[in-house]
Amino acid sequence: MFTFVSGNLALDFAGTVKARATTFDDLLTTAADLDEWLLAADLLDTTPHCDAATLDLAVRLREAAYRLASAAVHGEPFADVNREIVNELASRDLPRLTLRSDATITRHGGPDAALAAIARSAIEMLGGPERGLIKECGRDECTRLYLDTSRGKSRRWCDMTICGNRAKSAAFRARHTD
Repeated sequence: MFTFVSGNLALDFAGTVKARATTFDDLLTTAADLDEWLLAADLLDTTPHCDAATLDLAVRLREAAYRLASAAVHGEPFADVNREIVNELASRDLPRLTLRSDATITRHGGPDAALAAIARSAIEMLGGPERGLIKECGRDECTRLYLDTSRGKSRRWCDMTICGNRAKSAAFRARHTD
């Protein structure tokens, strides 16, 4: 259900909305959806048991991170309201990590800690050299943002297996239409 192809935790979180310009397909409509995403993102090892208020806060963070990253793509200034949301959440405690004897990591904390990790990921990306690597998917229907870390900075799609294949198939059909 969730994909992690953006190269940044905050961008993957923003990617929980597909096709923002058309259908606005939101993958986080319930607190249980948020629980699943936080686990799938490896932010926590146990179900955080999010509630409606946490979901509302998470959606506000997601939208603020998306708008900030989109502003970076278009060379626009960051809106204060979006910066304030991200900065406030980033100031909270992060998940606690424990190294186990089998060389694995255990992640402890609640949903606030997981949201703090997402917010910090956004700040580090937007305030550092990765800001210049943010791109928007080249498929018209997709609005996902990602970091282009390809050798020639020529990546065009958020995910080759989904958007890349769809775009190439559409181009092929257009070339071979009578």
